[in-house]
Amino acid sequence: MVNAPRDTQRETWITGVGIVSGLGEGPDMHWQRLNEAPPKPDTETWAPFAVHRLAPLDLDKQIPKKGDQRQMEPWQRIGCYAAGLALDHAGVKGNADLLAQMDMIVAAGGGERDEAVDLSVLSGLLQAQQPGAFLNERLMSDLRPTLFLAQLSNLLAGNISIVHGVTGSSRTFMGEEAAGADAVRVALARIGAGQSKIALVGGAYNAERYEVVLHYAMGNVASKGEPRGIWQRAEAGGGMALASVGAFLVMEEAGHARARGAKPLARLRAVETQQTRRKPGTVTGALQSMWAKLAPNIDLSGLAVVSGATGVAPPTAEEQAFLAAHRDLAVRATGSHIGHGLEPQFPMNIALAAVALGRGRMFSSFDTSGFERAMDAPLKQVAVTGVGHWRGEALALLETVH
Repeated sequence: MVNAPRDTQRETWITGVGIVSGLGEGPDMHWQRLNEAPPKPDTETWAPFAVHRLAPLDLDKQIPKKGDQRQMEPWQRIGCYAAGLALDHAGVKGNADLLAQMDMIVAAGGGERDEAVDLSVLSGLLQAQQPGAFLNERLMSDLRPTLFLAQLSNLLAGNISIVHGVTGSSRTFMGEEAAGADAVRVALARIGAGQSKIALVGGAYNAERYEVVLHYAMGNVASKGEPRGIWQRAEAGGGMALASVGAFLVMEEAGHARARGAKPLARLRAVETQQTRRKPGTVTGALQSMWAKLAPNIDLSGLAVVSGATGVAPPTAEEQAFLAAHRDLAVRATGSHIGHGLEPQFPMNIALAAVALGRGRMFSSFDTSGFERAMDAPLKQVAVTGVGHWRGEALALLETVH
C-alpha cells in the first residue's frame, strides 16, 4: 500500500527549544553535558532521597522586571525563563505580530504549597487527641484563600503572556507526565488540521521542595541513596530522582516557518498517547501498540530512541522489555542525566531529540548496564518514549528535515 502524499505545508517543524535543567540552559549546554558523565543529584538535602537541582539562572535575562519575578513561584519562574529561551531560539522574541497569533499549551502541576503550614500541621497531627478534628480546624484557619489564588495552574501561561507577549489561544493541561505528552500531541494535531500556525508548548517543575519529595516518597516511587543510571536503578528496586526542569518548544507549520525564513531543528512526525490500567504487561503492550502505528513511517537504518523512563519499577522494567525487542537500536535514557521532572519531561525529551537530530548524531552513552549501545550511523529519526511513573504512556517520532 502506498502512503498518500503528505501536505508539506502542514508538516510540523520544531523551530525553537528552550530548556533548563541541572545540566544548564539552552541546547548547546545540554548537548555538551549529555556527552559528559552524568552529574550526581543532591542526596543530602532531602536524604535519603535524590533530587536533581536546577542549574543557577540569571532570571533578568528572560524576566527583566523584578516585580514579575517576585510575584511568581519558583516553578513559574523556571517555566517563564524556558519559554523565553524557546522564543529567542526560534527568532520570534519581541515580534508582536507573530506573538499575537502564537498559541500556547502548557503542562502544569497544582502549584507549590506553604511549606511552613504543612510542617506545622504534620507535627501537630502526631500529638493530636482527635487527628481528624485537628486537621479540619487547621485547614480552615491556616490556609489562606490567597494561597489558592496564587497557585492556579494556568498562572504559568498567564505569566508567559505578560512577560513575553504571547497572546494567542491558551490551554493548560494537568496530569503529571501525561499532561506534557498531550500538550505536544494536541499542538501537533492543531497544526496538522490547519487550526494553528505556530505554538509555544511545554511546562515546568520545581522539585526542590520538601512537600513534593514527601509526596512521592510516601508513594514509594522516589529514588533513595547513591544515584544509579535508569536501567541499573530499575534492577535495584526502582525509583525516580525528582528534577527541577523547564522545557518549551516552538512548534510551527512548515509553510509558516519557510515564509519567515526559519530553519527547523527537526520535523515532528507523530505523537501517540495512551493511558493504561497498570497491570503486568500493560506498559509493554501500550508501547507495542503505539509503535505499530508509527511503524510505516520508521526508517530503522537511522533510528535511535530517547527514553523518558522514570526508573520506577515495574513500568521501567516493562519499557526495557519493549526496547529489548529492538536491540539493534541505540537507546538513551535521559533520566540518568537530568532526573525526572514529571509534566515537562516529555517536552524536554522531544527537545533533546530535536537537538540531536539537528547535529546528525546521537549523544554519548554512559550506561554501565550494557543495555545502551553506541550508534555509528547518521541519525535520521528519533523515537521518544514517555512512560509515566503511575499513568500515561506516549511515543513520538521526530526526523531530520532535508
